Amino acid sequence: MVGRIPVMDVHPVVDLGRLPAKATVGEPFPVSATIFREGHDSLGAEVVLVSPSGERQPPVRMVKQADPVDRYLAWARPDSPGPWAFEIQAWSDPVATWQHAAGIKVPAGIDVELMFTEGRLLLERVRASLPKGPAVAVVDAAIAAAADTTRPAEARLAQLQADDLAEVLTAYPLRDLLSVVGPFPAYVDRERALFGSWYEFFPRSEGAVRDEVTGKVTSGTFATAAKRLEGVAAMGFDVIYLPPIHPIGEVNRKGPNNTLTPGPDDTGSPWAIGSKDGGHDAIHPDLGTFADFDAFVARAGELGLEVALDLALQAAPDHPWVTSNPQWFTTRADGSIAYAENPPKKYQDIYPVNFDNDPTGICREVLRIVRLWMSHGVRIFRVDNPHTKPLAFWEWLLREVRRTDPDVLFLSEAFTRPPMMHGLGAVGYHQSYTYFTWRVARWEIEDYLREVSSESDHVMRPNFFVNTPDILPEHLQYGGPPAFKIRAALAATSVPSWGVYAGYELYEHVAVKPGSEEYLDSEKYQIRIRDWDAAEAEGRSLAPYLTRLNEIRRAHPALQQLRNITIHAADDENVLVFSKRADDDVVVVVINLDPHGVRETTVHLDMPALGLDWNDTFVAHDEITGADWQWGEHDYVRLDPHDEPAHVMTIRKAQ
Repeated sequence: MVGRIPVMDVHPVVDLGRLPAKATVGEPFPVSATIFREGHDSLGAEVVLVSPSGERQPPVRMVKQADPVDRYLAWARPDSPGPWAFEIQAWSDPVATWQHAAGIKVPAGIDVELMFTEGRLLLERVRASLPKGPAVAVVDAAIAAAADTTRPAEARLAQLQADDLAEVLTAYPLRDLLSVVGPFPAYVDRERALFGSWYEFFPRSEGAVRDEVTGKVTSGTFATAAKRLEGVAAMGFDVIYLPPIHPIGEVNRKGPNNTLTPGPDDTGSPWAIGSKDGGHDAIHPDLGTFADFDAFVARAGELGLEVALDLALQAAPDHPWVTSNPQWFTTRADGSIAYAENPPKKYQDIYPVNFDNDPTGICREVLRIVRLWMSHGVRIFRVDNPHTKPLAFWEWLLREVRRTDPDVLFLSEAFTRPPMMHGLGAVGYHQSYTYFTWRVARWEIEDYLREVSSESDHVMRPNFFVNTPDILPEHLQYGGPPAFKIRAALAATSVPSWGVYAGYELYEHVAVKPGSEEYLDSEKYQIRIRDWDAAEAEGRSLAPYLTRLNEIRRAHPALQQLRNITIHAADDENVLVFSKRADDDVVVVVINLDPHGVRETTVHLDMPALGLDWNDTFVAHDEITGADWQWGEHDYVRLDPHDEPAHVMTIRKAQ
């Protein structure tokens, strides 16, 4: 039912309020609504947060926006994790109505004393509601001014329009005809759900050894991979993500570069899960034991890294499930079990799970597996292809985990239609892979940044991976080292979560064939041995640049939030300019998107978005090079992609 003061089109509301909007500890989230009333009287509105314990927080005043008409906005900031809610309260504001009328009538000499009498009566109502404190004296002085007929009308009106009185009236408004809508749910997650730098590596490649005589490769183990954690932590990453660590199927095993003719020593794809050695609840014997895994997790924790584990709900043909629960798969007309396909891609080594066959049994088994790995210190799961499983299943699973372990996070690896990507986020996924990898031109990057920061932010948190074992985008294949710098700077500064797959810092860029996004000698199908130390010693590594980007991210709260981005203008269509602001922390980023050529242009800043006046100047400090420039609204830039393709600047001083 519509209230006395209509409050309509509330945002963020997910699935008519059945599902909670996304929020994170410490990050403000926007609450908006269309609020109006009959006639011309003024109104006011506030947002009230309700904590998980039911405690109502101090209200946040909503501000009327210039566009669209009658749209009000407030930023609410929850301070602890858990299931929160928010209400919108709207009311008739008789004091604001009086101030508007008095501002017209008193200077015109119309009903002057009557206006002051009405104003005095309203202020007396305010006075009666005030707690003891300095606000009482401010209101008493205004009441006296309204009643003082010996003073000029203009002076009396000025006191009733003074800033100190306005502050009191904002804090203690008269709220006639109060209307309340809500509560609407919002779930507040821990900080890592929003902010973090991810690094992906294959444990079997870290510490692997090749016999110089036979050429045979011996797999790395958790113990050898743990040694690489120091390098990952030194680069400033927060999360170490591991592809599946389970036994790999032998039936239909893939060879190098996804061939169907593996040799006896070929390792196969970790995503072809399950063999005679076990399934999702087992560890590949080459990697070690559960004790070795526990030691790996513990070492990561000592270095400040959280371990994210791949959750891939599929099976190799020799997975124990195929024998114990054949009903969990799809049987074709010829009696064979259907393997995975995404035409033209074929995955003969993988059987998809059919969630419509014995859903209760499948749900019980998946929850058991997730809780098993949780018990071994895993608090983050990266989920493989969740869009190929029912949304209802994910809603159930994520709700069950959140019910007992709300700190456990899930990252959705779904490159698919936006409704499914948004739906996965809405039912509980904490983060999502995105289309970032394929956004290259300035206009499409700008559009996408606006989308993920202010259009889909209530249902989906983006994680900008610059590459993955599956995705070697064309711009990295042909852009040379500058392209790697450009994409890293863009991902690391535009959103709070970003990710890198191992080898990026070595500029690995060769595709299996022209037009493909698959790596040549893909690590998905074979072990890759990299000499990290030699690359850094010889200056062939991007690691120092990645380290500096992560240092800047940790130092600046503005880069740790999603919804605070402003796109600025540049005369060159290959130069992208944006800023991020959190309270007094402001970061301005200017990036040359062209890896092949120097760009010289003028950029045009929205100064109020930086917290400055249009005519202000400031010292722009480049956090990468240490250089300083005097900047204002219009500024010249020259960016050489072979030197430094991006300025990541903070405002050191306003003048």
